[in-house]
Order: sequence, then C-alpha cells, then structure tokens
Amino acid sequence: MVVDIIIKKAIDGYSAEIPSIKGCESWAHDEETALDKIIELASFYLKLSKDKFKIDRARREEDIVIYKLIFHKT
Repeated sequence: MVVDIIIKKAIDGYSAEIPSIKGCESWAHDEETALDKIIELASFYLKLSKDKFKIDRARREEDIVIYKLIFHKT
C-alpha cells in the first residue's frame, strides 16, 4: 500500500499530514522531526511497526514536500 505524506512549511515550523488517514496530523519546528512524528502516528493508526515502512521523497513544490509511505498491511 502507498499513501502520501504532505509536509507544509509555515512561518512557525512544519505541519505534516497523511490525508488518507483521518486525524493523522503533526507539527514540529523542523521538517525531519515533522516527518518522524507523522511516521510514528501512522504506525499507531495502522498498528504496524515503524520498521515496516519505507519512505520515498516524491516531489517538492514551493513550501510543500510530498513523500510516499510504502508498507504492506497483512
């Protein structure tokens, strides 16, 4: 399964969300921490270990970075 992680740069930090998982949103002062937090949340929501995820940086648009979160739900 592949879902998008969207990280947006704001004045005060970075917000991260996985639109296809309701309520899976996070905020941090830097992009890497925002990404780490959203992966931890995805792990909780999907009931999967974080080591089951693969992350691929897909593209960047101005203040938005889109990653692909790849995993197998068994």
